[in-house]
Amino acid sequence: MKMNQCVHGMIYLAVLVAFAACDAPPVPLDDIVIEKTFVPEQCGRAVKVGDYVRYHYNGMFPDGKKFDSSYDRGSTYNVYVGKKQLIEGMDRALVGMCVNERRLVTIPPQLAYGKEGYGDVIPSDAILNFDVLLLDVWNPDDGVQSETYYTPENCSRKVEVSDYVRYHYNGTLLDGTLFDSSHTRLRTYDTYVGIGWLIAGMDQGLLGMCVGERRIITMPPSLGYGSNGDGSDIPGQASLVFDVVLLDLHNPKDGVTITNQDIPQPCLRKSISGDFIRYHYNGSLLDGTLFDSSYSRNRTYDTYVGKGSLIGGMDEGLIGVCIGERRRITIPPHLGYGEEGTGTKIPGSAVLVFDIHIIDFHNPSDTVVIITNYKPEVCETLAKKGDFVKYHYNASLMDGSFIDSTAVLVFDIEMIEMEAGLPDGYMFIWNEEVSADLFTEMDADKDLQVLASEFSDYILRQVNEGKGRLAPGFNANLIIENMFSNQDRNGDGKITEEEFKLKADETPHDEL
Repeated sequence: MKMNQCVHGMIYLAVLVAFAACDAPPVPLDDIVIEKTFVPEQCGRAVKVGDYVRYHYNGMFPDGKKFDSSYDRGSTYNVYVGKKQLIEGMDRALVGMCVNERRLVTIPPQLAYGKEGYGDVIPSDAILNFDVLLLDVWNPDDGVQSETYYTPENCSRKVEVSDYVRYHYNGTLLDGTLFDSSHTRLRTYDTYVGIGWLIAGMDQGLLGMCVGERRIITMPPSLGYGSNGDGSDIPGQASLVFDVVLLDLHNPKDGVTITNQDIPQPCLRKSISGDFIRYHYNGSLLDGTLFDSSYSRNRTYDTYVGKGSLIGGMDEGLIGVCIGERRRITIPPHLGYGEEGTGTKIPGSAVLVFDIHIIDFHNPSDTVVIITNYKPEVCETLAKKGDFVKYHYNASLMDGSFIDSTAVLVFDIEMIEMEAGLPDGYMFIWNEEVSADLFTEMDADKDLQVLASEFSDYILRQVNEGKGRLAPGFNANLIIENMFSNQDRNGDGKITEEEFKLKADETPHDEL
């Protein structure tokens, strides 16, 4: 048997003392002696005949002299157990060990190198002591082992072949040695599943996962990095353990998905391309991480739909909504922010989830819509343009909330009183024939000029006596001031007889 098939262990000074027999002659041994110096609390698997193991060792004689060490060579000893690739005593000593377990093994000559010894290294009839630390164990029949330790309450979809996933992971050897972590890079690992972009064990281990699920994926080297390792942190023939949390999942064939709809009844109209829409939203990643919210800004998001003002998925997801409707819009990355993301809150290749509430929408081509809720049986006089009306009203947005500055407005009106208006273009009219001596009647002090006070007093007197009418709903004093200014042609604050003309004497205007 070759020398490198027999040497194993790690040196502990206390062990050397225990093994040193001082001046006493060695006691003959009939069988191996095993002392378990460390046993891990959890032992998921114990070595069986036929398993492949990786372990470190220090090999010593009873006097404490070291004859070999895997540590000195900088690599573990890798071998099948129970297949006569080791000395018989070591083949038997490894059976039943757990990963990270430590054993002190004493092997008698007949179960080691016997009377022949091994060259100049191990003399005849030598008792051998090995301090062994088991680091890895697997079997050629092993496949991928998946253990889910957290399952989200809702799992609407599971990973399938050709899906694209985003996940975080910690990668360790079977003894717990960390060799890689996406967490330390602060970036998820993003890849397709089942098409050969990953090592075979990970391709298999990710299948069936839900977003938010956490699982331990353990794989033998045949489904990992094989006999050569990765050339740096993963040694050859190493089992790999990945602690994975799935954050995102989609397929390139995915489109926009609408769920969790709450549609108010009745729904008199649904949005179409070209509508201007106001809505509130919470935007999150598929794992629930919030990246934006209109509620936090206390302002709706206002935009046109179907005109490219939004990401493609939202443009599509907002078509066919009703005012007051709530819905969840799930958007794959190719209809969202793509492979690049936004660079801050939205990572590349991220599925987006928007929970929206439609507040209002209209189309630029819309006209006023009037719905009569009540009309008296006797209604002989109808309001017309120019009439002065009194009414009660409730004004609201389309969703019933308080009026905003950008809103389609809804007025619920109750007519209380109506006063007929004046003809278009008139702010004052006579109810009877106009006096032929109008200027003289206005000139109260007979000084051949009419001041603003005289003009105002005269007009108000005519209105009070029912001889004339001012336009209803307007400030009477402002109307009279405007009428005076129109007659005061030179703007000197008084009207002369030459300036005074009746409306009918010139191009029509609003004054006398």
